[in-house]
Parts: sequence; structure tokens; C-alpha cells
Amino acid sequence: MGRKTGMTAQTKIGSLSTPSLLLDRARLTHNAARMRAQAAGLGVSIRPHLKTAKSLDAAAFVLGSPPGPATVSTLKEAEMFGAAGITDLLYAVCISPQKLPLVTALSRRGIDLKIILDSVETAEAVAVHAKQSGDALPVLIEIDVDDHRSGVRWNNRDTLIRIGRLLADGGATLQGVMCHSGESYNLHDAGALAAAAESERVRILEAAETLRTAGLSCPAVSVGSTPTALSARSYDGITEVRAGVYMFFDLVQAGIGVCGIGDIALSVLATVIGHQRDKNWIITDAGWMALSADRGTADQAVDHYYGLVCDADGQPYRDLVVLKANQEHGILAARPGSGANIPDLKVGDRVRILPNHACATAAQHDQYHLIEPDNSVSAVWPRFRGW
Repeated sequence: MGRKTGMTAQTKIGSLSTPSLLLDRARLTHNAARMRAQAAGLGVSIRPHLKTAKSLDAAAFVLGSPPGPATVSTLKEAEMFGAAGITDLLYAVCISPQKLPLVTALSRRGIDLKIILDSVETAEAVAVHAKQSGDALPVLIEIDVDDHRSGVRWNNRDTLIRIGRLLADGGATLQGVMCHSGESYNLHDAGALAAAAESERVRILEAAETLRTAGLSCPAVSVGSTPTALSARSYDGITEVRAGVYMFFDLVQAGIGVCGIGDIALSVLATVIGHQRDKNWIITDAGWMALSADRGTADQAVDHYYGLVCDADGQPYRDLVVLKANQEHGILAARPGSGANIPDLKVGDRVRILPNHACATAAQHDQYHLIEPDNSVSAVWPRFRGW
């Protein structure tokens, strides 16, 4: 699927315009294999979250072949991936009633699109739509297992049963339950991560059992987050695990402790365009429009500010970070308090910047430059945007 787009086998990253988004094939391969092995070892299927990549080529690389399973976060993703033959999809954002006609339209194109919800109001709207359209929408109830954001609290039995009966009686298909262990992103200890994964498992199984005891169908029990997926020691009773950022990894995941800096497959290639020598600043052409304004490491033990700076071969400089980011300017400096010396970079030199949040950084770009160990560009993978 990957396009060459003017690239040859000898094209090196030094010939790319900057800023450009780089994706390391070897690291991507290793990361994908690691998650597959983790899931297989625990006897559970993996439903990769494609919101991170938003690329048909990356999806094909990670999934191997259609039809999936896969996870999406927008109906645009469902439409694009579905048209490419990836048809076993879970739309992992609570559905709004206004989007139900589009869900049905996608279903009639042969896309097995499962939706989620977490309220009686939305369940009522789905039931009305199912009856009017004749579309027995497959639905999972989102469960709140850790007070992170959305979901019916796992032990709120009355609401769970009410939602389940509204769906079953209204002509929709109650497919099961799902959750996202988002609070795991605030952890950084292997034992605490394993405990969070086990709590996620136990609590969602309690929710599933509530539905089953009430005589309601609950075949699917879907859990997910990259930190818990890589830290779980048992998935007994779980049918699938969802995760996405593991494909690329990023500095936040490294700070949590589920990957190393050397596992991060995504970086932004930038060029040095100036200096403020009295401030020990190096200026590049990659600001927040190329890096994103995500500051996900700000609350971690090591703050990488707007990104960790590497040389052109991807080797990190000691404590060199993007200290400040304007729209099209990145200001490189030693990490405050580190006492590190900045490297002698000249105007025109290239650097690579590792992202705090891979999803946010990738979203700033239209394509990935797939790079090999010798820094050659072997393919260009387009990515898409929109909702």
C-alpha cells in the first residue's frame, strides 16, 4: 500500500524538507509484535486502536490483513478503514444520537460497526433509531472502572440493567461491555500498573455478570489501554484487549515505564535555523504546529517539555529538550536543572524530536516517512484527518 512518492531506495532523511514526520519501521515492527505476544500469552485477542495511526498502510502493517478486528475513535476512521476492507470495527467513543443515521449507512455498506454508550438517554435514542431503521445496532455499554472519564460505574447495577433492557427490548443488539483504564496513565510503577490491570478486569467482569444475571446478553468483555494491556498478568474472562499508542510509543509511555526511549518509533525531523547564544538556545523550524502543544510529561518524574531532542540518527542528546514551542519555531535548550551542555549544532544541521504524545504529534502531519536502519526512506504512508 505504501507509496514511494518520488522516493527511491537511496533517499535519505537528509534530503527531506522539514519539518517531516518519521516512522521507524524496525521499532514499529518490534512494538506491534510485542503487543501481539502479550495478548497471545494471556489468551485474549487484540483489537488495535487505529486512532493513533489514521493510516491505511499502518493499519495493514499492524493488522496483517482485513477484516480486523480494530478500534476507531471517529466515524471518519470507520468509513476510511471500512472502505479498505477493515470491517470489524468498534467505535470507542460514546455515540451521539445525531450520528446514528451515519452508523446505519456504514453498516449497510458491509461494515460491522459496533457502537458504545453510557447513559439511559442515549440507550433510548438508540432503541428508537433501531425500531425506525430496522438496524439492530450492535452496542457495548461503556463501564467506568477507575473514575477516569466516561462510563456507567461498574457497580451501578440498576443503571446497567436499565440500559441493557432498553437496548434489548428496543431492537438493538446488546453486544457486551467495554472500558478504558485511563487512570493508568498516572502510574509509573510496575506493581501499580499490574494492580490497575487486575482491578480493570475484576470490575468489568462484575458489570458483565450483572447483565448476565439479569438475563441479558453479554458476549463481549473488552478492556483497554496501552499501560494496562502491557502490564496485565491475567485476562481470564476477558474477550479482547484494545490499545493503540503501543504501535509508536512516546515519551509519556516511557515515563509510565511500559517502554524505553529506544522503543519510540515516531519522531519529527527538524532543521536548525538559528541561535540565541546568550541564552544557550538553539532554534529549529519545528514548533507546535509540527510537534503539537501536548505537555503530557509535565506531571511525570522527568519533564521533556515539548519533546526530547536526538541527533539525525535518532540518538538522544543528554538532557536536550524543546524548551519552548511557538507556532513554527522550536527552542532547544538544556533541561532546566540538569546542568547539561548543549551540543554544537550549526544552522542547517538536522535533529529528530521524540514526541510527548504520539497521537497528537502525528495528527499535525499528512504523511509518515517510513525509515530503515540506514536512515533511508522506504515508503511514504499517507494519513487522514477529520471526524
